Amino acid sequence: MKARVFLLIAVMAVAGAGLWWWYPRGDGPDVWQGYVDANFVRIGPPLQGRLTDVPVKEGDMVQPGQLLFAQDDANDIASRDEIAARVREAAARLTNLQSPGRAEEIAQAEATVADNRATLQRTTVDLARAETLVKSQSVSVQQRDQSRADMLSAAARLQVAEAALALKKATIGRPEEIAAQAAVLAENKAQLAQAEWRLAQRRMVAPAGGLISTVYARQGETPNAGVPVVSLLPPDNLLIRFFVPETVVAGLHAGNRLAIACDSCQPNLTGVISFVSPRAEYTPPVIYSEATRGKLVIMIEARPTPPDIAQLKPGQPVTVHLMR
Repeated sequence: MKARVFLLIAVMAVAGAGLWWWYPRGDGPDVWQGYVDANFVRIGPPLQGRLTDVPVKEGDMVQPGQLLFAQDDANDIASRDEIAARVREAAARLTNLQSPGRAEEIAQAEATVADNRATLQRTTVDLARAETLVKSQSVSVQQRDQSRADMLSAAARLQVAEAALALKKATIGRPEEIAAQAAVLAENKAQLAQAEWRLAQRRMVAPAGGLISTVYARQGETPNAGVPVVSLLPPDNLLIRFFVPETVVAGLHAGNRLAIACDSCQPNLTGVISFVSPRAEYTPPVIYSEATRGKLVIMIEARPTPPDIAQLKPGQPVTVHLMR
């Protein structure tokens, strides 16, 4: 008989606790139980490699850009330097193909052109004089013909000299050779960019300020690519998660302000609803019926106001109510 009485009291206590969870206290606003949750940022290396330095420990507060861990980068440095040397070589070859002849050779060709141009001018004058004198028979026809041949020869030599000068001033390589070497240089530069990226990935820094929650690997270990080494909790990634009865969810929307309370917290903590689940769920595993409809709950997430974030810790129980 006593056992039945105790069992009845226990059932009533559980029922009373359930009513306390879901229904408003007295004449005040509806109050719901919840807890602090967090979206942790788990940071791992993009490439496999041996850890040479893990300067952070659990509980440390880090700033954006602060080193979290480093890997052995000797091979990546050597690869980067090798490719950088190939880039310099390819660039030098391209510059050589695009360059004209040496300055001394160009100057010599220009002097030859000037000499042949002067010779052409002199032979042209001699021919004109011979054409005049041949009429008065002061110069023979043979001499006039020789003057004409000298002028034509001087004109031909000038053309040859000008062509040689143009060749000296032109690029050494043919257009096809220059295009091919430019492609080689572009390929080497792309390989260098990839090598520099790989080298940069050997040192992982904090993408944002926050708390080091967990350190999964230590110096000397060789984690696989993508396996987390540290877990970072930025303050803005804290959230409040709580459940409300299906009967009151219509009055809750993203942007609603909430009052938050927890043990040992300062009063007047606030937050803003950021997410209302689009689907309902049951508190215990039960079969739906009209009798169990009251057990439907909706998950709500809220973001604490920034000044209050420092007082909250993941897993901490809280109570919330809607601010009017």
